[in-house]
Amino acid sequence: MALPGTMKGVVLTGHGGLDKLVWREDLPVPGPAPGEVLIRVGASSVNNTDVNTRIGWYSKSVRSDTASGAAEGYGAAAEKDGSWSGAALAFPLIQGADCCGEIVGVGDGVPSTRIGERVLVRALQSPVSGGSGIPTVTLGSERDGAFAQYMTSAAKDAVAVRSDLTDVELASFPCAFSTAEGMIQRASLGAERVLITGASGGVGSAAVQLVKRRHAHVTALTSALKTGALRDLGADETLEREADIPQRAFDVVLDLVGGPRWGELIDALGDGGRYVSAGAIAGPIVELDLRTLYLRDLTFFGCTCQRDGIFTDLVRYIEAGELRPVLAGTYPLRDLRAAQATFMSKSHVGKVGILVGS
Repeated sequence: MALPGTMKGVVLTGHGGLDKLVWREDLPVPGPAPGEVLIRVGASSVNNTDVNTRIGWYSKSVRSDTASGAAEGYGAAAEKDGSWSGAALAFPLIQGADCCGEIVGVGDGVPSTRIGERVLVRALQSPVSGGSGIPTVTLGSERDGAFAQYMTSAAKDAVAVRSDLTDVELASFPCAFSTAEGMIQRASLGAERVLITGASGGVGSAAVQLVKRRHAHVTALTSALKTGALRDLGADETLEREADIPQRAFDVVLDLVGGPRWGELIDALGDGGRYVSAGAIAGPIVELDLRTLYLRDLTFFGCTCQRDGIFTDLVRYIEAGELRPVLAGTYPLRDLRAAQATFMSKSHVGKVGILVGS
């Protein structure tokens, strides 16, 4: 099958507001390097990391929550270290950390039998070179992602999936669910008492399902309007965002929020409890009394890097029908600005899907 020379997509032209997302119809179709595959993208979805990267929130100069800069960004101060890795980004950049698609080409060293495979792509990848100084490569940040009709990937990061789910349903899984699964595996979670913050978001709602898969007791911290949806996903109990959090009630806290209530989350842990963080949308700067940490034998985990097996475990759960996609809405790629605006409103449960197609 002959491939086109150009493709449609959305490029990020710099840190800032939604106007930095620009629709293009003349982007060159990339060619797979040795060890890579070329993927025709079927669908993607929106993640916090897309917004955080666009606005430059990862910069150490930013000390506020993500909402305060979500519309306009954080200005020139974020340009020198506005990626999660602390390096400056090269623009224009094709974002999109989630990808479900079909392999349509292979580079040297990759068997041609892979052409035609339906695949999900790891959102959080190991660097190709061990000397890069970057512990993780994020799809749509350190390399171009799925907000275009075609993208390349290391062959090992494009994992075959067999499922009756649609492309956009499958595209809701990679970034959010692998992040949640990574948190759970780092904490060696068993059938314990778990508090999940930001439980209505992509990672939070994924965590509800993945924690219940391990027969744990889930308490979801969320807004009153979303409690029913989270109970449908498996939450045993819900707490409203402004409610008092019971002290010493949980074995594990899976936190995606941080912010001013962070100390209450630590107090919610029982002695020997584990705190796990993979986000700080309510604010990254918190205060810790080290006596609480060491006198109560607490363990803290920060979770970004993932061993490859986390994603293949996730694909196995999907193929076994153990997880369900949670899509709050779907937009065509051309309407990515509107999709991000919906995402930033935080009025939904789950993911906002992006139809890419050809």
